[in-house]
Amino acid sequence: MITKEKILATAKETILSESKAISKLSELLTDDLADCVRLIYESKGRLIVTGIGKSAIIAQKIVATLNSTGTPSLFLHASEAVHGDLGMVQPNDIIICISKSGNSPEIKILVPILNRFGNTLIAMTGNLSSFLAKNSTYVLDTTVEKEACPNNLAPTNSTTAQLVMGDCLAVCLMEIRNFKSEDFAKYHPGGALGKKLLLRVKDMLDDSRKPMVQADATIQTVIFEISEKRLGVTAVIENDKIIGIITDGDIRRMLSKTETITGIKARDIMTVNPKMIQSDDMVVKALNIMEDFSITQLIVSDDSIYKGVIHLHDILKEGIV
Repeated sequence: MITKEKILATAKETILSESKAISKLSELLTDDLADCVRLIYESKGRLIVTGIGKSAIIAQKIVATLNSTGTPSLFLHASEAVHGDLGMVQPNDIIICISKSGNSPEIKILVPILNRFGNTLIAMTGNLSSFLAKNSTYVLDTTVEKEACPNNLAPTNSTTAQLVMGDCLAVCLMEIRNFKSEDFAKYHPGGALGKKLLLRVKDMLDDSRKPMVQADATIQTVIFEISEKRLGVTAVIENDKIIGIITDGDIRRMLSKTETITGIKARDIMTVNPKMIQSDDMVVKALNIMEDFSITQLIVSDDSIYKGVIHLHDILKEGIV
């Protein structure tokens, strides 16, 4: 009977095996990696990544990572390449061929063709004496001692090593390009990540929900404004400038301390110097300010001109967090 303890022990052994393989990978780096990064960075063409079997799946992931971090890349399946897909290869393209053994039949057919094309070929392989390694300009060594598979057959450690080597290329290219979060946002406009990187405060403002009262407004007027705009706050304005805010919490505290509200004005209970943000700031910055000061709304102001209120609930509705 396979016990829960045995399953967990096998899982732990797999993780440790793969982590050991990755740790060893750092010792296999050579000048070829640096040369490849520089070559890809300076290339006028695209980067094409090809492979067969599990290596092809890894190649697809590497291509996705490179494309999202500023390096135009294409995936070419090694078996489909010789059946017409080689038409995607252009003269200035650089090609990375991924294969653990470097000796598969598809690789032995593909490599000579690519070399006849004249494209620079980079091998990513775990066999430095393989056909692929010997017929490539550069070699990225992804050798592993063994697979995590108990039969030492299923690609596990080897594909993880390939994946990490691809990440090395991507991260090195990001650094050499000085690739910033703003650049990353251009390639990820959708979903929560895109909103976090692209959405600005001004994109969430609603002119119909712009609560404000004059400094000499009565408490009744303040309560009505806060209730009507449904943001739990109102700005207090004097001479077209923001001089403070009143929250529903301020109203409750006032009512708990006084028996009559007659004669009390907005200026009497407002909070001066409220936390503010500019309309062109990122929404994620507004969220961080709210978290830092344990508040749920921010006054939006540009050069002392009142623009509105951004509320935590509206940010949450956008799915940013």
